[in-house]
Amino acid sequence: MEPRDGSPEARSSDSESASASSSGSERDAGPEPDKAPRRLSKRRFPGLRLFGHRKAITKSGLQHLAPPPPAPGAPCSEPERHIRSTVDWSESATYGEHIWFETNVSGDFCYVGEQYCVAKMLKSVSRRKCAACKIVVHTPCIEQLEKINFRCKPSFRESGSRNVREPTFVRHHWVHRRRQDGKCRHCGKGFQQKFTFHSKEIVAISCSWCKQAYHSKVSCFMLQQIEEPCSLGVHAAVVIPPTWILRARRPQNTLKASKKKKRASFKRKSSKKGPEEGRWRPFIIRPTPSPLMKPLLVFVNPKSGGNQGAKIIQSFLWYLNPRQVFDLSQGGPKEALEMYRKVHNLRILACGGDGTVGWILSTLDQLRLKPSPPVAILPLGTGNDLARTLNWGGGYTDEPVSKILSHVEEGNVVQLDRWDLHAEPNPEAGPEERDEGATDRLPLDVFNNYFSLGFDAHVTLEFHESREANPEKFNSRFRNKMFYAGTAFSDFLTGSSKDLAKHIRVVCDGTDLTPKIQDLKPQCIVFLNIPRYCAGTMPWGHPGEHHDFEPQRHDDGYLEVIGFTMTSLAALQVGGHGERLTQCREVVLTTSKAIPVQVDGEPCKLTASRIHIALRNQATMVQKVKRRSATPLHSDQQPVPEQLQIQVSRVSMHDYEALHYDKEQLKEASVPVGTVVVPGDSDLELCRAHIERLQQEPEGAGAKSLTYQKLSPKWCFLDATTASRFYRIDRAQEHLNYVTEIAQDEIYILDPELLGASARPDLPTPTSPLPTSPCSPTPRSLPGDAVPPKGEELVEAAKRNDFCKLQELHQAGGDLMHRDDRSRTLLHHAVSTGSKEVVRYLLDHAPAEILDAVEENGETCLHQAAALGQRTICHYIVEAGASLMKTDQQGDTPRQRAEKAQDTELAAYLENRQHYQMIQREDQETAV
Repeated sequence: MEPRDGSPEARSSDSESASASSSGSERDAGPEPDKAPRRLSKRRFPGLRLFGHRKAITKSGLQHLAPPPPAPGAPCSEPERHIRSTVDWSESATYGEHIWFETNVSGDFCYVGEQYCVAKMLKSVSRRKCAACKIVVHTPCIEQLEKINFRCKPSFRESGSRNVREPTFVRHHWVHRRRQDGKCRHCGKGFQQKFTFHSKEIVAISCSWCKQAYHSKVSCFMLQQIEEPCSLGVHAAVVIPPTWILRARRPQNTLKASKKKKRASFKRKSSKKGPEEGRWRPFIIRPTPSPLMKPLLVFVNPKSGGNQGAKIIQSFLWYLNPRQVFDLSQGGPKEALEMYRKVHNLRILACGGDGTVGWILSTLDQLRLKPSPPVAILPLGTGNDLARTLNWGGGYTDEPVSKILSHVEEGNVVQLDRWDLHAEPNPEAGPEERDEGATDRLPLDVFNNYFSLGFDAHVTLEFHESREANPEKFNSRFRNKMFYAGTAFSDFLTGSSKDLAKHIRVVCDGTDLTPKIQDLKPQCIVFLNIPRYCAGTMPWGHPGEHHDFEPQRHDDGYLEVIGFTMTSLAALQVGGHGERLTQCREVVLTTSKAIPVQVDGEPCKLTASRIHIALRNQATMVQKVKRRSATPLHSDQQPVPEQLQIQVSRVSMHDYEALHYDKEQLKEASVPVGTVVVPGDSDLELCRAHIERLQQEPEGAGAKSLTYQKLSPKWCFLDATTASRFYRIDRAQEHLNYVTEIAQDEIYILDPELLGASARPDLPTPTSPLPTSPCSPTPRSLPGDAVPPKGEELVEAAKRNDFCKLQELHQAGGDLMHRDDRSRTLLHHAVSTGSKEVVRYLLDHAPAEILDAVEENGETCLHQAAALGQRTICHYIVEAGASLMKTDQQGDTPRQRAEKAQDTELAAYLENRQHYQMIQREDQETAV
């Protein structure tokens, strides 16, 4: 037996332990089998202390990870094991099995250690990383983990023969680490070491469950901690302990009895029990109810959001029990919900789009769980109107999973109306009105978001049919958006939905709205359940001044009926709303011809039908709430002041992508924008208004504004305090975050259109109140007899891409509208040299006339940028308001110049924006 940490013999110096640790193998395993029973004194073997320490960890791992003895009658030979990347729910699941994913991490050494590594002398060997315990091994070395007796954290337990509810607790799952973030739980010091990237020395011991970490030395990590119960960490309330999940033993006489039973008796038994109830399952759930727990089931749709779903599964496997995380592509949510139906206070997290959420809600309806578990949403992909309504945002950026779990745990439980759709053929429609391509069945018989018919459904249907016919052409999100825009414009020109009002009859709560609809002549009608529609727009608006209508709610049992003309559809994208028709509880919609419809984004062309809409039930959802405070106040902390003076600094996308895991370097790379003063309890939405106001101040307004380069419209806040790295905050969730949550004395923002640090000489250093860079000299007034700079100097600065000189000349009185002898403006020259920074400066400071100014051959700056294939510069110029319909002397628009340059994606983008400008012009003429 090894000496215990509490005894004097067990104490050794930190240096001795460290040196011994560095000389030994890095694996979490015991000694070789032939050395295990040897008993040496400490005099003869000074490394006995470390030897016992490593053996104790292995011993602990074997005590609670070792597979139980096989049941009587079970086969003795184990089947050949293969590398698993999913959780095994079969009867033959291995206890403590790892979940492997391919990784290209080259800085981590193979976990089995040099002694057992079979690939240490090979080059270009693939590596695998366990998502649940985060160890990395060579693929050929996976089998060696059995030799060192290291298993993954257990996700279930074996059912005892006497009592399945026998008291159990979860032990720590200790893993050796060469690199570790944070600080030691015992001494509070960091895990610093020299040459961390290629170090073989084990610096920390951490638990895969609770994430506690200690220095790998005797003074910090004690042997008695090996057997201590684990708290499961900060997310213990949502983690399902492995002690709740039992592997059931198949009855021994099942096989023999089934052979003897007659077919008739089998049928009689089946008639008494349903197929789900009578089926034997390898795993059963035996929860221990607690009012403090909110156990969570996570359902991830890996097809949502590109590859986001597949990546986020790995993060949840690390923070939770792998048996509470489910891949929806492996069979759907029904089996998991059926298994966990008796868990008290259960919550569900749906990771995917609105369709994924609807799938889970329909499954809950089918299972009739009482009470129905509330569903939270992690939105993946685009759209996500239901997620926006419940404050989860329009998409997942890079928010830490740990914070998402906290939001799910703290979220409020709210109700969501769900509506039944019943369609039957219209008997009054004649045979001439039938369409061969139409169907008499709706794609869904229930909706959560909206049901619509007309223009928007036709565009969506065209997209779906084209994608099904040629899926290889729709693998780019940008191309998909361009197709949507092109289809919408084509439908607008053909006017396929302009006669919609002539072929429908709408009765809401017994009131016939058909005359009102025929007067309005809408091209689209929407029956809306939630405030959001079409990727975040709010078509019902805020009818505060109209006493005939109430504000929209998703739990009031009413539908909002809205009509859209082409004018109101265009205004919807800039904050407008549709024509409010009514709010009702029941709808009877009759169509006299085949019309495109869509149910929560699923389109079809429906034959002449009679459609009945009525309230189905209310689903229980989780709404994300604003956290009360970032961290609890300690006794020595001061309360939040009434006013906060905060320095605002911005970060470029290039720096963010390269450095967002290194806080200090990213802070050094940031550039100050100015200082804002906000109330102490401000949220980010209010803070945004102050920052925007800061940008609108004149350049000489004072020291608060430190930079002349304006922020782009797409900037967002960065959280610099919650996690170990920076991450973006969705603009739709700014009202849920306090300023004090993400910042202390400085707030950071990400500007995706900001250039790199090397190209920003006009910005002052953070520590200097006055600009010191040569690109931003100290402003000084010109004497009365001073002559403004010549235009030729400005042209030369633009040609040479000399941003510093151009800015200096402009501040000295230079005319940014100067033209050369060929009528080329400074913007023409900046585009020809490809200087993005000079282009942005001219767009921000020159008069708007420069956008459509033409040179002698009739080219605008946009023609020139399109011909050169300069996509970013084209985007800058278009967003600034340049016309896309102007033609040069050859009669070409900028889009046609891009096509001649064989840049199809740029041409598609310009075509889309050209259509939008044409629609805006049409809307303005109609309004007049």
